[in-house]
Formats: sequence, C-alpha cells, structure tokens
Amino acid sequence: MVQLISSTYGKANVKFLKVKKNPSNPTEQEVLEANVQVLLRGKFDVAYTKADNAPIVPTDTVKNTILVEAKTTDVWPIERFAGHLAKHFTNKYNQIEGIDIQIVQSRWTKYPLSNGKIHAHSFRYDGAETRRTHLNYDKLTKKLLITSAIKDLTVLKSTGSMFYGYNVCDYTTLPPTRDRILSTDVYASWTYDPKFIPTLDSIFKKADEGLFDSTYNAARITTLERFALENSASVQATMYNMSQEILEKVKEVDTVSYELPNKHYILFNLEWKGIKGNTELFYPSPDPNGLIKSTVGRGKAKL
Repeated sequence: MVQLISSTYGKANVKFLKVKKNPSNPTEQEVLEANVQVLLRGKFDVAYTKADNAPIVPTDTVKNTILVEAKTTDVWPIERFAGHLAKHFTNKYNQIEGIDIQIVQSRWTKYPLSNGKIHAHSFRYDGAETRRTHLNYDKLTKKLLITSAIKDLTVLKSTGSMFYGYNVCDYTTLPPTRDRILSTDVYASWTYDPKFIPTLDSIFKKADEGLFDSTYNAARITTLERFALENSASVQATMYNMSQEILEKVKEVDTVSYELPNKHYILFNLEWKGIKGNTELFYPSPDPNGLIKSTVGRGKAKL
C-alpha cells in the first residue's frame, strides 16, 4: 500500500517586463522585469492516484493568468502582485486550497547623463542582484506568510575586517589576522509578522502605505552601510548586527535571515621571486568557500 502524502504543481519561469508611464509625461517611465513561479495545492489527488485530470488547472492556464494579470493590474511592488495572484487563483477555483508564489525582480536603475540629470526612460542593468518575494497562503486555515529578500548583492571591502581568537586544534592551518579582504554575495531575507499582514487584502493596504518598498530599502541600505562601516570581527558578528538593525527599523518584520558565503582572497607568496611582505596582491579563490547563515528574531518580553 502506498499513499500520496503531498503534492503541488504550477508554472515556473514565467517572465515579463512591464513599463509604467507617468500620465502627465509619458516619456517618464519605470520598468519592472520579473520571473514568476506559481504552485497550486488542493483537491488534485485523483490526477496523481487515478489518472483523472478533471480538477487540474493546466499549467498553461497558470502562465496565461500571470501574464494577463500582469498587464491588467499593478505589479509594483512585487509583494502586491503576489497578493493579487494569490487572491485571484484561490477565489476563481474552488479546488485550489493553497498557493505558493515566488517572484524575482531584476534590478534596473536609471542613470545620469553628462549633464548630471537622470534620464527619464533609460536604465542600467545592475548585474545578478535581485529583489524577491515568497508568498504562501492556505485558503482553509487563512494562514498567510510573506518573506521578501535581496539576493546576489556582491560586496567587497579591502580592509576593515578581522578574524582571530577562534578555536585552534591539530587540524587548524588558518593564521589569525586583524586585516583582511572581506567579500560576499549577500542573500538577506525578512519575514513579515502575520499580525501586521493577516489577510490577502491587507497586502494591498500595506503596499499602498509603502511598507514593502521602505522595508526593502531599509534592508539594503543597512546591509551596505553596516558592511562598509563596521570593523568586522567576523562574518557571524556582522550579519547579526545587520539583522538587529533591520528589526529595530521595521516593526512589521518578525525575523531576518542572512546567508553569506565568505569569498576568499589569498595573498600570493612571491618570496620565490625575492619579493617579501606582499600585502597588496591577492588570488581570488572561488572554492572552497566559507558559508555562514543566521536567523534573528525578536526576543520574548520577560513577564
């Protein structure tokens, strides 16, 4: 005897770029490029266990829905669009009992010309860095959870980082240092407290109030400034301080998580050439790399 324990299905890698024009000046524009994944849960067991496709909403229909709704509704910020899609699918189809939505937004920014003015409709691609959101909604329990993120924000500083005082054993070869290069590809995520966003409709209200954009900006600025200004004792200490600062700035955030690979830069040994005391020339070592993760939340008040 076997049984279907869980299942989900949908469409991934549904991509679009939407242009938003200023009604008073159509040449002043914004763009949003997104990659959307929508996975459905619900009364679909017979499709797996009895080869009965009757309840299945085709994945092609899921794709078409994403694109039509992207055209006919507001996709800024991506949290709003995720909420809109969740409401659409769970209201339209009785057999859908839950939904999991991920949206990845590419980073396009306007840039200044030689006259110092930002061009109204020209954009620069800022590389691999993306803004992300993940919405999970259960129609039966009404449980809603939203986690947003910054991923692949690559940073490096050439000094202002230390690492010493760690555990040493007979396997240890790493020398302690009070001055090193620190570089990482930031993956920072924050989960909103459900008591501030309890329903799908509350997503739209919070979007109108600017919560999602302001939180993203606060997380990004905090990450960049804390990385630059802190004389880092370790990646662990710095990521904790980043998380703590974000929680202090945004009361609606319940937890903050960081995933930071430590991208190593190793000094070349040039003594074979008679060059001693090299402190300027490094070898970028792609692997193996350190990988440090943490989740920081709000402590419970003492009674």
